[in-house]
This record gives sequence, C-alpha cells and structure tokens, in this order.
Amino acid sequence: MATPKKKISRSRRNQRRFSCAYEIAPVPFTNGTTGDLVRTHTVTLETVAAYVEAKKARKAAKASAKKA
Repeated sequence: MATPKKKISRSRRNQRRFSCAYEIAPVPFTNGTTGDLVRTHTVTLETVAAYVEAKKARKAAKASAKKA
C-alpha cells in the first residue's frame, strides 16, 4: 500500500480540500432548437440527431455531385 513519505501539513491538506469544493457553474449558452441553457460541448440526443442528418445530407450531396 502506498504511504506518504512526509506528513502533509494542515495548510496543504486544507488547500487541497478547498480546491475540490468548487462546483462548476452553468455556462450561459442557449440551445438553438429549444432555447434552453446548455453547457457547451455536451452531447444530447438532439445534437446527435442533427449531426447524423447533416452527415446523411453531405453524403447524398457528394453522391449526386459524383453522378453529374
């Protein structure tokens, strides 16, 4: 089992605990489809569906351009 080589002072111990106590505040970013506040870079079912539809559209456009 890993054991510390030196005793951690009360100050350092409390600094570590204090930094862990912060909570992440919500980022004011509105979702374009619903208008709800959403944290950036999160995956939702709506964003996945929009991505899949856009990918299908790009693939269809590429195929039609290739035929012409």
